[in-house]
Amino acid sequence: MKIEDDFVFRPLPAVARTIHFPFPPILNPLGPLASLAGTWGGTGFNVIWRPDHTPGQDRFLELNLTNESLQFDAISGPIPNRGLVQPDINMFGLTYLQQISDANLNAGLHVEPGIWAVVPKTSDPKEGPTVVRMGSIPHGTTILAQGTAASKSGAPTIPAADIRPFPVGSPANRFQFPEQTLTNPTNFRSPPAQIVGITQAMVNDPNSVLRSAIHGQQILHTTTLQISTDAALTLDGQSTTNTPVGGGTANTAFLAGAADGPNAASARVDATFWIETVTGTPNFLQLQYTQLVLLNFNGLSWPHITVGTLKKNVPVQVPVWKIDPDIPRVQLRKAEPQIPLDAGAHIRDLSLSAVKPTPKAKRKANRTKRAKRK
Repeated sequence: MKIEDDFVFRPLPAVARTIHFPFPPILNPLGPLASLAGTWGGTGFNVIWRPDHTPGQDRFLELNLTNESLQFDAISGPIPNRGLVQPDINMFGLTYLQQISDANLNAGLHVEPGIWAVVPKTSDPKEGPTVVRMGSIPHGTTILAQGTAASKSGAPTIPAADIRPFPVGSPANRFQFPEQTLTNPTNFRSPPAQIVGITQAMVNDPNSVLRSAIHGQQILHTTTLQISTDAALTLDGQSTTNTPVGGGTANTAFLAGAADGPNAASARVDATFWIETVTGTPNFLQLQYTQLVLLNFNGLSWPHITVGTLKKNVPVQVPVWKIDPDIPRVQLRKAEPQIPLDAGAHIRDLSLSAVKPTPKAKRKANRTKRAKRK
């Protein structure tokens, strides 16, 4: 999803008090999302219970080893949100395009365009800074999942994931179906040629693939993005108190169904993304995620779990002035002390541009001017 180089959000009229750093103390308009910019590639695992129309059978278990590409492009300019019960706010964000294929069959499975954004602290509703993902799934579902960001030293703690279905609204009552056991022959599970490399341990706990991927790595730092389309996370009998109120899913008429029930409605999406700094030569960034989609049909919620471990193909660092062209020069200097003298040419708001350059910066600028004259 390429954004034109000259496209820049320009709120008309301007937001009265633009929040340039929505996640203090992070000195970047994108806050905890800043390191996502660029293209990531890697592998993963996908589990989905699909409805089956065979008489006497309502389910089919699809299993896929996956190859994945995930591209993020920073959006230039503050994204305005006009308020009624509180003053206007602005967001900053990135577009993304996710592409997933079956690794054994080289068959496309998923493509998802969307936007990740940061939302500043608000007073009505009373919420701290949050992150939000807005995605469009080609099978007929759109999602808005909002949540929190946290940062810590060291590796992430990756919990277990459970693919066992349960009655809608009753996650404590899980069902074990024969398709889950790989040694059970069945026509209602992915055929042998498709599941080469998939083990019973992976089916029992898809998140074990993530833990295996980082086994032996020295992870120096982790930023955790936790989002949900549901305001109250209670899937495992535990409710969180810091999940923002925004979020939801929408389905096509076919998925939502009619009076006799849905064909396969996406009822909820929960996801956790870990942005990891890994020791290497040099150190590198790694992105891991686990995503749970609850598909409701025939009275049950059927877990659809996708996990991935990706590395950034080429290091990318988007300049702050490109993300936020209206940022006052004083605040820009805080974020990027070594900004070039001509950066102001890319910044619309030069009202605070009277920051005196250092003697070294002056000499560099003079050399540049002389070179251009030649």
